Amino acid sequence: MQLMLIVGIVFAIGAVLFALQNNVPVTVTFALWRFDSTLAVVLLLALGLGALIAALVSTPTVIRGQWGGARLRRQVAGLEEEKARLGQRLAALEAEAARLRPPALAEAKPYAELREMLTGEKPPAPPPEKAP
Repeated sequence: MQLMLIVGIVFAIGAVLFALQNNVPVTVTFALWRFDSTLAVVLLLALGLGALIAALVSTPTVIRGQWGGARLRRQVAGLEEEKARLGQRLAALEAEAARLRPPALAEAKPYAELREMLTGEKPPAPPPEKAP
């Protein structure tokens, strides 16, 4: 914002210097319309008219962009709320799954069932635990 203000001030100073140096009278004729003024006034009017046309042409695009940005911000907020809600639901479901999960076997030997399937033998029974 400050940069735009500085650019505007520099542009205004340049326009004043231009107007002071170009005070030659000119006549502008367009169809039946005739305008007598200095060169500086004619060029500054043309510049102002061009800026006005550019602003009018770009206004719908700027407004559409602002509306789109607002819509996307609302969508992001809704998705963040949904994410938080789903995170809470996931935590609750994980807690429920942990509660319903059977207790782990004391010492599960890996691949014990695979050995039984391949060899056809039952694995040896674990030795009985000694009482202390």
